[in-house]
Amino acid sequence: MKPIIISIENKYADAVVDLVLSIQQKEFNVPITLEDQPDLLNIRNFYYASGGGFWGAFIDNELVGTIALVKFSPTEAAIRKMFVKKEFRGKEFSIAQKLLETLIDYCKENEIDDLYLGTITILEAALRFYERNDFVRIAKESLPTTFPVMSADNVFCHLKLKK
Repeated sequence: MKPIIISIENKYADAVVDLVLSIQQKEFNVPITLEDQPDLLNIRNFYYASGGGFWGAFIDNELVGTIALVKFSPTEAAIRKMFVKKEFRGKEFSIAQKLLETLIDYCKENEIDDLYLGTITILEAALRFYERNDFVRIAKESLPTTFPVMSADNVFCHLKLKK
């Protein structure tokens, strides 16, 4: 039951939508809809066109986790759509860790030096996960002006990849 992580595109949009919306709406009661997230239906244009990416973790051909990267300047990018199905979270599978490492390796190979993310305070486990991975919380005012802020986000983090 080892996860396989691959780059995914539009042909996986339905599976991505099912995974993301069920976690956002059912598990965390975040008032967000598919209409609020048109990127999920056009992964190729939204993520890859700017130099970012979108990865999926699969176990037995089932999509159990996602992570995406939006490049918003030549050396800066934002993490988006980091979701892992509840029953596949934790150290037993390490899916979130493997997804994040895949994304960070991509950043290093593509000269992206600064990673940012926005999330919401209710996602405390996610925040602890990012902090264990050396992300530092920053004020919204400290974000680069070109960072694509999502309306629901109220906590922001930064990771400097180039020491």
